[in-house]
Amino acid sequence: MMPRPPRMLRRWRPLALLALLACAAGCNSSARTPSSRELSFDGQNYRVVTLDLKRDPLSLHWRDPASSEAYGDIETLQQWGEARGQRLLFATNAGIYDRQNAPLGLYVENGKTLVPLNLAHGNPASGNFSLLPNGVFAVYPDGHAAVRTSADFKADGKPARWATQSGPMLVIAGQLNPQFVDDSGSLKWRSGVCAKTPHEVVFAVSEVPVNFHDFARLFRDELGCRDALYLDGSISQIFVNGDGYAGAPAFLVRPYAGIFAVFAPQ
Repeated sequence: MMPRPPRMLRRWRPLALLALLACAAGCNSSARTPSSRELSFDGQNYRVVTLDLKRDPLSLHWRDPASSEAYGDIETLQQWGEARGQRLLFATNAGIYDRQNAPLGLYVENGKTLVPLNLAHGNPASGNFSLLPNGVFAVYPDGHAAVRTSADFKADGKPARWATQSGPMLVIAGQLNPQFVDDSGSLKWRSGVCAKTPHEVVFAVSEVPVNFHDFARLFRDELGCRDALYLDGSISQIFVNGDGYAGAPAFLVRPYAGIFAVFAPQ
């Protein structure tokens, strides 16, 4: 017969088992990859990623603080994080940028405004940014997120912790942007973002070229967003740890000025 373990050890075994089970359920919760899924809507395919800002620490990155060099692409940002013991779980390009590879509109990184709000109207050189209204996606210091038209964001006067300005707005107070034409032949890979609730953020990228009207309908009719913002076109990709890249083909991708990311400790 095997000897019985000491009484103290017998007493602690159930507690140790409970602790182990609890850790298995929750110890790595902050390191879980955000929810990602393939979605077919009206015959078009999309990649949709949902973030819970209470769990997924969304951040925005343009330049390496040490060198002031722009990251330019998701892979470079991923390598930067790995060198600092951080694993990249999610990334996608932020808003539209200018010929100097700088954000064309408002850009706020960790509470610091690097580019001010741009309220210029109707400049053809601004491309889609000039399709009004354009807007701002912002995450505020208390952790909640919102998509606002640029005019409403200015009127609110609230400082943001992370913010990008882009355009056009896809959905405004539950209505499609009136400038969109349902049978438009302007087809591109497109990416966008909405805040379904103050802490639930949804990013989407098309897997095939689509027009603005169809892309906006995805956010309103399928994803349930009352306000949604277009981020960029044929260069747009989403990276999800374990799923790889989705969106535009690699040969179309150009250097980014601003990359949204979710990192977790290695």
